[in-house]
Amino acid sequence: MQNKMKILIAGDIVGSPGRQSFCRYATGLKAAGKIDMAIANAENAAGGKGLTAATAEELFAGGADAITLGDHTWDQTEMEKYIDRETRLTRPLNFAPGCPGRGFTTITTPHGDVTVVNIIGRVFLAPNDCPFRAMDDLLKKETRLGRIIIVDFHAEATSEKIVMGRYLDGRVSAMVGTHTHVQTSDECILPKGTAYITDLGMTGPKDSAIGRDLAAITSRFLTGMPAQFKIAKDDVCLEGVIIEIDTTNGRAKSISRIREHI
Repeated sequence: MQNKMKILIAGDIVGSPGRQSFCRYATGLKAAGKIDMAIANAENAAGGKGLTAATAEELFAGGADAITLGDHTWDQTEMEKYIDRETRLTRPLNFAPGCPGRGFTTITTPHGDVTVVNIIGRVFLAPNDCPFRAMDDLLKKETRLGRIIIVDFHAEATSEKIVMGRYLDGRVSAMVGTHTHVQTSDECILPKGTAYITDLGMTGPKDSAIGRDLAAITSRFLTGMPAQFKIAKDDVCLEGVIIEIDTTNGRAKSISRIREHI
């Protein structure tokens, strides 16, 4: 068995253009042997508002091994029941105790177990439990974690993500940021071996305002009047990273930022 694996992590999937783009790209990379696993943030996958069972199944069939969510986790009411049934689907670990679902999942692969953790920030977002302490508790108390640990930190503030990356350096294999839909160019391997990027970006139409039709959002800015924000359609792009990880110690060997127009 090789002592390395490559993992695709795709930024926030928006609507059907984003779903289709992810599925084509992930299945193509897997068929070509270029990746061993694919993870996607899909909290905007169902028409831009949350996730449904049908859209989740579409992504799993299209190559996703695990799906993470964020502040739009409960936008679709059916998610409350589906998330308890589907073990490959995670919502933020630091949501209030007692809510449905799980904050992490461990996927068995030919390269060993990979644990995917989802956490959410507190700066400029609705109140949630502390993501730093939630990660401490998980890493100290949970005995079922894989040697490879991937963390999706769904947060607004770049400072909060940067600090979390440093806080987890050497304790997880990778920490990637999601939520802003704007890809950053600061991908790196931190000093203790954790792959990091502040935001993966967006998988969806780039000729848009973070995935939504420009005309409606422009009108809202100009007039202040409510408008229906439809999903845009043009210049569909997948953004994210491919991370190579040493399976013997769980440390990242490389991180490559990707932006593929599909």
